[in-house]
Amino acid sequence: MTTLRPDDRNQAVLILQKQLNAQGAGLYLDGHYGESTEQAVQAFQRRAGLVADGVAGPKTLAALAGQDTGHLLKQRDLEQAAERLGLPLASVLAVNRVESKGEGFLPNGKPAILFERHVMRERLLEHRYVLPGLASPEATVESLETRYPGLVNTRPGGYAGGVAEHQRLASARQIHDTAALESASWGLFQIMGYHWQRLGYARVQEFAHAMAESEARQLEAFVRFVEADPALHKALQGRRWAEFAKRYNGPAYGKNLYDVKLARAYAQFAGQPEAA
Repeated sequence: MTTLRPDDRNQAVLILQKQLNAQGAGLYLDGHYGESTEQAVQAFQRRAGLVADGVAGPKTLAALAGQDTGHLLKQRDLEQAAERLGLPLASVLAVNRVESKGEGFLPNGKPAILFERHVMRERLLEHRYVLPGLASPEATVESLETRYPGLVNTRPGGYAGGVAEHQRLASARQIHDTAALESASWGLFQIMGYHWQRLGYARVQEFAHAMAESEARQLEAFVRFVEADPALHKALQGRRWAEFAKRYNGPAYGKNLYDVKLARAYAQFAGQPEAA
């Protein structure tokens, strides 16, 4: 689904303005996503309980169309996360905009995931899994690599995307349920399943169930992830965006300008000049 942003000019913006007017916005229908349209979007988002960021993404458009948004992230969820982490709301809004996938669920209602075949190999070795008739975990992963290279491999890749990632996960679960669930990244913030224990879940199955419940539960996993890493937490509290991005995204964070995007998003939500 299309995402409409400030300064867009197209037919989709005109349709958006008509939908907002049906909600009482009183906009001039010019197809330009100007300040008045942005304010009208934010006002609708607040009424709907959605994240009030002024961007008309799939969630806002779904709400305007009258679809159920009960499982989607709400403004109050972000406010509670900010309070729990000791952060200004603007910091959490910035992280949500830059570091989240935007949608924690697929159109079929399943949580957004990405199955990592190289992690599956590592987790099978970690669990010391041995297939019947084989002598060791090492022999097992070698056999599985030959038979199922899309599920067990030394190299990342093999992604199918979208709903098909759940088909990959289902096949991997037939090999080893726990290792498979640990080998996928889950939800809005792409938290890897193998973090389940340090995040305080009893089992990875409990973690996966929580990720399938709502985007609020996915945000809670992110909050736990930050709390479990004091250095990451302090970087976020101090708005040291480069350090936070490096710890969260890895050393290649600069290629995608994560730190720059975080700083700009924070400045916008905090109402500061962009130079901040």
